[in-house]
Amino acid sequence: MATTPVIFLREAIDELKKVVWPSKQEVTRLTLVVIIISLIVGVFLGGLDFVFTKIMEIVVK
Repeated sequence: MATTPVIFLREAIDELKKVVWPSKQEVTRLTLVVIIISLIVGVFLGGLDFVFTKIMEIVVK
């Protein structure tokens, strides 16, 4: 069932009207959560990298 581009765009616009968009406060809060979790994971992985690097330096010497 092929549809024309016009029908596709009309249906896409109709679907976008049904979306419940988050509030500015909710977007800000969730953005901060993502940034904090990313920093925590980055520090954790950086720490693991540092520890494994030091272990490899000891093993290789």
